[in-house]
Amino acid sequence: MNNLDEFLKRLEKIHTPVHVGIILDGNRRWAKQKGLSSSQGHLAGYESLRRLLFFIVDTKIKYTTLYSLSVENITKRSRSELESLFELITVGMEELSKEPKIKENKVKINVLGRKSMLPDKLREKIENIENSTKNNKGHVLNFCIAYDGQDEILDAVKKIIKQKIPEDEMTKEKIRENLYSPELPPVDFIIRTGMEDGARISGFMLWDSSYAEFKFRKEYWPGYTKDMFVEDIEDYAKRQRRHGK
Repeated sequence: MNNLDEFLKRLEKIHTPVHVGIILDGNRRWAKQKGLSSSQGHLAGYESLRRLLFFIVDTKIKYTTLYSLSVENITKRSRSELESLFELITVGMEELSKEPKIKENKVKINVLGRKSMLPDKLREKIENIENSTKNNKGHVLNFCIAYDGQDEILDAVKKIIKQKIPEDEMTKEKIRENLYSPELPPVDFIIRTGMEDGARISGFMLWDSSYAEFKFRKEYWPGYTKDMFVEDIEDYAKRQRRHGK
């Protein structure tokens, strides 16, 4: 779908999610299928992400959260692949910081995760882009990097312990206040690519996805298109979300 105006008109007629989460999976399998290196697969995934991102920020969807790199990825991938990934993400953050659409759409950018696991150069780029966009009131774009949903909850519990909050004052709201980004609304819709077998979310936004709808696609992330995204949003709009009612 090349016509954004056409999609925006269609969006006006349907119930759209406020917060969309996307698990970007399948870069390496896409590359292997085509006889390419893992690095080439990650680069193709990055190009796919750029095309989709600037499409999404032009829509009325307010929040997008992208599962880009997990703690498990960092602990299990080879050093050479990690170095290539870190460099690609660093370049991506630099390009985003200069992208006119970020300024035009007043996009706020956050990075969620254990940033201490990242190289200094990447952490510096992240800090710069978060600081330069922190007052933006348009679309909110979150990247989960060095992220794990269980770790997020664990880190929240550690913060609460340090605050010495009495047991009888412990609430769900108190836990939410101590998550990586407590101002985010719950995730309405999670899309995962590269799901050839089964259906799982691999620790993505565990606290905030308790009432989320899910869409699992077999297509690898580099092959995920704007048309597929439109299909998925329209699929979401047809679902009845009862929230226990």
